[in-house]
Amino acid sequence: MTSSMPAADTQRPPRQYLPESFTVTDWATIEPYFLELRDREIGSVAELERWLLNRSELEAVLGEDLAWRYIRMTCNTQDSARTEAFQFFVNEIEPHVAPHDHALNEKMLASEFLSELDENRYRVFVRSVRQALAIYRPENVPIKTEISTQQQQYAALAGAMTVTLDGEELTLPRAADRLKSPDRQVRETAWRAVQERRLQDAKALDELYTRLIGLRHQMALNAGFANFRDYMFAALGRFDYTPQDTLNFHRAIRETVVPLIDNLDLERRQDLNLPELRPWDLDVDVSGQAPLRPFDTGEELLAKTTVVFDRLDPFLGQCLRTMGQMGNLDLESRKGKAPGGYNYPLDETGVPFIFMNATSSLRDVVTMLHEGGHAVHSFLTRRLPLGADKHPPSEVAELASMSMELLSLDHWDVFFTDPDELRRAKRTHLESVLETFPWVATIDKFQHWVYEHPTHTEEQRHARWVELFDEFNQRTVSWKGLEHVKPYLWQKQLHLYEVPFYYIEYAMAQLGAIAVWRNYRQNPQAALAGYQRALALGYTAPIGEIYAAAGIRFDFSTEYLRTLADFVQDEMAKI
Repeated sequence: MTSSMPAADTQRPPRQYLPESFTVTDWATIEPYFLELRDREIGSVAELERWLLNRSELEAVLGEDLAWRYIRMTCNTQDSARTEAFQFFVNEIEPHVAPHDHALNEKMLASEFLSELDENRYRVFVRSVRQALAIYRPENVPIKTEISTQQQQYAALAGAMTVTLDGEELTLPRAADRLKSPDRQVRETAWRAVQERRLQDAKALDELYTRLIGLRHQMALNAGFANFRDYMFAALGRFDYTPQDTLNFHRAIRETVVPLIDNLDLERRQDLNLPELRPWDLDVDVSGQAPLRPFDTGEELLAKTTVVFDRLDPFLGQCLRTMGQMGNLDLESRKGKAPGGYNYPLDETGVPFIFMNATSSLRDVVTMLHEGGHAVHSFLTRRLPLGADKHPPSEVAELASMSMELLSLDHWDVFFTDPDELRRAKRTHLESVLETFPWVATIDKFQHWVYEHPTHTEEQRHARWVELFDEFNQRTVSWKGLEHVKPYLWQKQLHLYEVPFYYIEYAMAQLGAIAVWRNYRQNPQAALAGYQRALALGYTAPIGEIYAAAGIRFDFSTEYLRTLADFVQDEMAKI
């Protein structure tokens, strides 16, 4: 199939409200537009809709300016000018915007014409505005600013971490590639080097997290919530499930997926002919062959991913080509670059930016496909009228990315021309799909405990983490002599520092992605059409309706999880 959605348009649409020459310099240049929106008379439903579009344009311009400041900072965390530019926006712009946003929300909900808006078209948006209005507190504005400032320290600390192996200074992602070496001593040396480097900053990262917990808890109390967990469920717009539902999901994962991973680890130990598995034995290919090397450079990674997307649908490939033409990608790992990977939507231009730390591994291929799925989502929603329409919750956003990983599997021969390597790559990835669930449950359940017990000590935090890690992960792996490392493993998860409670969505979306893939196995064209149809809705419908548009269920019950996990196992057996 070929989508009719245009991707090659690299020009942002003309502005209807702000001058074409407008750029963000300081708050004084921005405030008049907020005041005009606040004071404008609205005399009809048509004027209300025009007001909404004008407000959305202002938010898009500000959001894209902030996005570029963040992107540039993460591309080089050691450039103080970039960090200062980002901090200027956080400290000098955002605190002023928040009360004006609140005032505009009040104006919108008080409008006599609100009830005349198309209910189906605006229901999700209005619901979200009501929620934002309900939890807003002016005293939280400076706290959010302080949280943003503190969060930047994580990227700076993590981005500066390197190790020296065989005389070569390596970023931690590059060092981690050695965990795939057939030479067990090489793996162990790399693993220990990475962990010891992380431990050098363990105290600083613990203290940073403690400060963030205190600030977040105070923000929750100010808004009338018992704890930050409950506050975030409201702030994230989780209208479709409760904290108890996520706790039930953790239990379902432990009952259905964790035993599957235990069995895979036992098979791994037997295949490697080891008396016991150690943490550095979990990424190596059990065949004893050298690590897969699917590409050499970032340019090659992009080119091959574009071919894969083209095979699925030329529209998908054109999305990546458009980003390449605009320079909206930074793919290779290097010193001073922030960790992780992301697709950052740019609301005014409509063409997103992909950031990652590629080191020529299979994991990088998956990351590129994942972020490419997010990018496609941005393209499919770029012409929706309101900015809020373009930003569905993570349960939907991650469905876009995780589905792309699986939908593309049949075309991985672009990266792996040797049939044996192709089989290795597919099996490795499907194992990682199952492994997603226990790790997500660990991180999410840890966060529940952390914020339900905000006055806990560092020692209590470490002890609780170890309990949860042992409940869900590596239950057949020996950590003898490494007990000093395990209490700090959570510190590598940037979500805990930068986007709290944004993680359980990965497991929910992984379930949805498996269901999309199962549909694709039965009818490729219909499944791909449903995938794009669902993504194109953006956030103009509730989560359940978006999943239904893709031909799947928003369901994370034990029964559904077991059914889809069995499907993955069946597919692995066919490889």
